[in-house]
Amino acid sequence: MIFLITVIVLAIALGYAAGGRLQGFEQLRIRGWWLAPIGLVLQLQFPQFWTPGRNLSVALLILSYAVLLVFAALNIRLAGFVLIFAGLAMNMLVVSTNGGMPVEKDALIDSGQKGVLSELIHHGGTKHHLSTSDDVLTPIADVIAIPPPIRQVVSAGDLVVYAGVVWLVVVTMRGRPRAWVPWGPHGRYLGRHRAQEPARPPARSAGRPDPDQEGERLSGSTRSGTEP
Repeated sequence: MIFLITVIVLAIALGYAAGGRLQGFEQLRIRGWWLAPIGLVLQLQFPQFWTPGRNLSVALLILSYAVLLVFAALNIRLAGFVLIFAGLAMNMLVVSTNGGMPVEKDALIDSGQKGVLSELIHHGGTKHHLSTSDDVLTPIADVIAIPPPIRQVVSAGDLVVYAGVVWLVVVTMRGRPRAWVPWGPHGRYLGRHRAQEPARPPARSAGRPDPDQEGERLSGSTRSGTEP
């Protein structure tokens, strides 16, 4: 959680550095926003208040990723959500394949979490477990140590999600939350900006003849009456 807050603060600082303002969030329209808190609650599970069994905890964790993936998919046209979707998918793949998120022992030590390491060794974990030779996809599991004062171990998927959050915040502060979308509704390439409606020809004055029709009329008036 501390790392996430740090990322958001950094994103806001970058947004200001890029000439943006927080007022840009007034233009942000997020679809299905209520899915995000549901997914986060399912993921946090608040062990201070209840302790679900390992199987239930892992099932809720996978369900949380499914909910968050739907949320990201609904907003995939907004800047950053393509990375958020990819990072969530990476984490869900690791968790569902290994029955929880494997955590590298050395990463826990390097991040200053020896207490967490001792807890996992003696009591095991619910959502997380120490990485073993039986686990797969470990390079994208929790193997990246964030040292004190943050003291956290993250996965490659987490970093991809955080990169998407930074992208979203910076672009939104600049007032262009949809500026990244490269394809229009009809498959036309739009470049870096939103689609522009093609310019319409100026309205013709009332009573003014069409140039094409006028040319045909004049041409017809010069023809011989004996043409076949």
